[in-house]
Amino acid sequence: MNDQIPPEPIAPTAPPAAVETATLESVVPETVAQVAVDRAEAAATRRRWVSLAELVGVAGLIIAALGLWMTWSDRRADATAKHAEQASEAKVRTLVMLKASGSGNQLTLSDAAHDVQSIDVYFPKALGLTAQKDVDPKIDASWFSAPLLGLADGGQDAREGRLPLLIVAQYWDGDVQRHDSAIYDVTWKTESRFLRGRVLKLVGLKLRERTASTARLDAIWAAEKPKPTT
Repeated sequence: MNDQIPPEPIAPTAPPAAVETATLESVVPETVAQVAVDRAEAAATRRRWVSLAELVGVAGLIIAALGLWMTWSDRRADATAKHAEQASEAKVRTLVMLKASGSGNQLTLSDAAHDVQSIDVYFPKALGLTAQKDVDPKIDASWFSAPLLGLADGGQDAREGRLPLLIVAQYWDGDVQRHDSAIYDVTWKTESRFLRGRVLKLVGLKLRERTASTARLDAIWAAEKPKPTT
């Protein structure tokens, strides 16, 4: 009788499907997590780009608005400057610049840019003289020679000086009557006449300042009038 050794039992092997299932179970969670991370990063990146685009858009609007404001501001400044220049030119055209011709007893006044019809002449109050109103554009020495010669009584026969006068010139600008006021200095001198004392002669006229103030006229005369001689 032969002793027979029973065969060793063969360990069962897992079917291929079971192995694949186990592998997928270990891999799938990692893949899903990675996909989720990638999607989150992609979404964050998109949000950053959107935010950046919004910032760029807002900055562009601000720059455009600033550019429009600067353009408007420059145009307004140019318009203001042009208006001021035009107003200044118009003002200059209305100003009268009287020039004198002649000498001696009378000065004839004129202005190259305006046809001066008449003038009003105001004297310093201290001289006690009445204003010459609506007279021809001229200055006559007889209007003020007496008080000026009185200030020089007892001194040298030959003297020179200036007399400030407020002159208002009237003229026509088309259909509009205009006037211009300014203080002018009339230069004068005294001369002796044989057996007839001294005489006052007119020398010329010069614009001093543009004003219509008689108070300013009096202040100028008080500071610059000839000193009486003894």
